[in-house]
Amino acid sequence: MLGKGEHWSSRGGFILAAIGSAVGIGNIWRFSSVVGQNGGGAYLIPYLVAVFAFAFPLMVFELAMGRSFQGTVVSAFRSIRPSFRIAGWLLCTIIFLVLCYYLVITGWTAAYALFSLSGVSMTFANFTGTFLPVIFFLFSAGVTTAVISRGVRKGIERVSVILIPVSVAILVLMALYATTLPGFHEGTAFLFSPDFTVLFDPLVWSAAFGQAFFSLSVGTGILLTYGAYMEKGIPIPLSALVITLADLGVALLAGIVIFPLVFTFGLEPAAGAELAFSTLPKAFALMPGGSFFAIAFFLVLFFAAITSAVSMLEVGVSSLREAVSWSREKTSLLLGLVMVAVGLPSALSYSTANWTIGDIKVLDFMDETVGTLGLPLAAVVLAVSFSWFVPRDVLDREIGRPIARIVHPLCKYVIPAVLLVTNLARLAAGIDLADFRLLPGSPWMGTLMQAAGMAFIIAAALIAISLLCWFGRCPFGRRLFQKR
Repeated sequence: MLGKGEHWSSRGGFILAAIGSAVGIGNIWRFSSVVGQNGGGAYLIPYLVAVFAFAFPLMVFELAMGRSFQGTVVSAFRSIRPSFRIAGWLLCTIIFLVLCYYLVITGWTAAYALFSLSGVSMTFANFTGTFLPVIFFLFSAGVTTAVISRGVRKGIERVSVILIPVSVAILVLMALYATTLPGFHEGTAFLFSPDFTVLFDPLVWSAAFGQAFFSLSVGTGILLTYGAYMEKGIPIPLSALVITLADLGVALLAGIVIFPLVFTFGLEPAAGAELAFSTLPKAFALMPGGSFFAIAFFLVLFFAAITSAVSMLEVGVSSLREAVSWSREKTSLLLGLVMVAVGLPSALSYSTANWTIGDIKVLDFMDETVGTLGLPLAAVVLAVSFSWFVPRDVLDREIGRPIARIVHPLCKYVIPAVLLVTNLARLAAGIDLADFRLLPGSPWMGTLMQAAGMAFIIAAALIAISLLCWFGRCPFGRRLFQKR
């Protein structure tokens, strides 16, 4: 059950917090990278289909289930059937592991914001040739833990209410500035001019589905958790539409900012992960007032990344707190320490230590296993569990019968089938699943290593969570972390 005061203070607070969970690196840096790698405006048609026909219905469904069950991810699954609690812990595990390496990249955005503020010119190669990535990872992890420890209203909501409007305002100003660049028309033409022939390319559709699900944070348990904090009077479909449009708007604004820069300075639009930290800083250095542009851009990246990180950590903190009956502050602290320990190898892999598994950097390994395979798996598990084993009238009561008639069959049949067929077909064919990776330009490790690595990581993490829950319930654990 939810603790006292664990509800959003208003509909606006909830929407901004949910936008904060959705708007992250995926909207600004990753969206532009994936658009560049898939032919520009040609990509937007399948992307819009993926967003509104698949990701949006799952968002409505997940929020509705969260508000209906009024609990954590684990307790919501347990409410369906007691044996389903393992599926709840699986979702918590996947999103927590993604968070652990996501914070490494969040640290990169913080570092480049600081470099821009201080006027320091730092190439990405020089940056990762030091231990600075580790320091900024620790900083990002500390900020995320501190926000979560403050609770729903004083932590998550308050940060989102400040950072999301500021981020959008900065992006709008940057977009207005981009209209003055020589490459503005070429950049916007690249972004918005569709080539209908690509609609017959299944790989472009796969990329669109990967970006849509990654960007909107659906099927991960985040929105299930946030839905539990919603009051009954908040209309879910309308709120989900506002969140989706805001998420899409930020992504398009980022494209309007980035592609005019790319074409003005003759850069490569398909630069992948290098676009934000290697390609764009070169453009900022060449343009008049580029230092202010760089500061604004990396601040927006950091704000977007930290609000998403906060939402990911809340999934684990709320579930663990319920399982072991600790206070929010102590649960946040302990899970924050675990997060640092698990994420540290990923941070070290992009530092002078250059930690690898074989020839693959640890961060890339985590992204290709848990991120690439784990996130689609989580979405399938959530959609199937709540659509097949929960009576449809539960959804009817939350969103109304007419909308439920559309959303329910999509979540019960279509969305799981699309995710399973797309991913299994590409695994069987030995094709890179870069669409679901946070680092779409990183080297591919191969299908066998992906699947084996993910299975090992998830199994080890579930064992660790079981031990942690046992520790929290044992006499020593209760004494150590008892509530005040």
